[in-house]
Amino acid sequence: MRKSDFAYTLPANRIAQLPLPERAASRLLVVPGDAAQFIDSRFEELPDYLRAGDLLVLNDTRVLPARLRCRKDTGGRVELLLERVTGEHTGLFQTRASKPLREGQRLTAGDDSVAHLVERKPPFVLVRFDAPLLEVLGACGEVPLPPYIEREAESDDAVRYQTVYARSDGAVAAPTAGLHFDSALLERLQGQGIDTAFLTLHVGAGTFKPVQCDDIDHHTMHSERVIVGGALCRKINAARAEGRRIVAIGTTVVRALETAWQGQALAPFDGETALFITPGYTFRAVDALVTNFHLPESTLLMLVCAFGGYRRVMAAYRHAVAAGYRFYSYGDAMLVERDSDERG
Repeated sequence: MRKSDFAYTLPANRIAQLPLPERAASRLLVVPGDAAQFIDSRFEELPDYLRAGDLLVLNDTRVLPARLRCRKDTGGRVELLLERVTGEHTGLFQTRASKPLREGQRLTAGDDSVAHLVERKPPFVLVRFDAPLLEVLGACGEVPLPPYIEREAESDDAVRYQTVYARSDGAVAAPTAGLHFDSALLERLQGQGIDTAFLTLHVGAGTFKPVQCDDIDHHTMHSERVIVGGALCRKINAARAEGRRIVAIGTTVVRALETAWQGQALAPFDGETALFITPGYTFRAVDALVTNFHLPESTLLMLVCAFGGYRRVMAAYRHAVAAGYRFYSYGDAMLVERDSDERG
């Protein structure tokens, strides 16, 4: 398929710039796995579309305050956006500066946090800080809002651009499908016999990397750290054996589970994934997907089309645009059921 096959028109005013006052107040577009019509619902009604015995898998990564505004010794400004932590004092960063940075260049973040550019690793740079990196980020870092949110980060974003169950530091972008859950909704799901389990995929800034080539087979996917533990594997393998559904909360969960699947079962995995899922992929670990609406021609939209069927998902997007849904990180969500007979 071509990149252009995943284009759609979205008015700029449909891109959510702020979260809603309540997490579960967002809308939910239900995309059934059969030929039924789309259902316009609310996220707080998600339990109505799930079944007792379903196992929800969530990504517990925690977003770091990953944007640093630094100064050169000359006074020039440099913006660093963390891609990943590589050591206690080091990290890979994207950079924005008026002039390219040179190896050995000294930078200052905040009042006195000193850093040096150690090595260029295109498209990133490796930076070493005198103080522990996580301490520097905690003192000087800002919430790394996505580029399509056209405002500066505010104090509320430190809470709202984070899931309520985040616990594993390492992401520089939120697993946005999880932003709709609050504690009350999670308790309600549990009360209805719907189980939850967690894995970790540290979302990197590369998630916003556009597909450059029109032939999507030539796209190189960015790599992200994944941790799928043994307890989760036992839960999922038991659910599979009992015929219960696995519901992924977000595309990150889909990529993590599909990466860790070995033969006929899920196996523990701790490593990197660069899995690029496009239409034609055979899913093994997931039966339903909760996800936000994604950018045109993005790898995330391609994954959702692979899961729910190209024609069905693109039709759902056209419906969402016409029905006034809010798009992207702070926007609304969709529940997509996988149709095993769907082939695009």
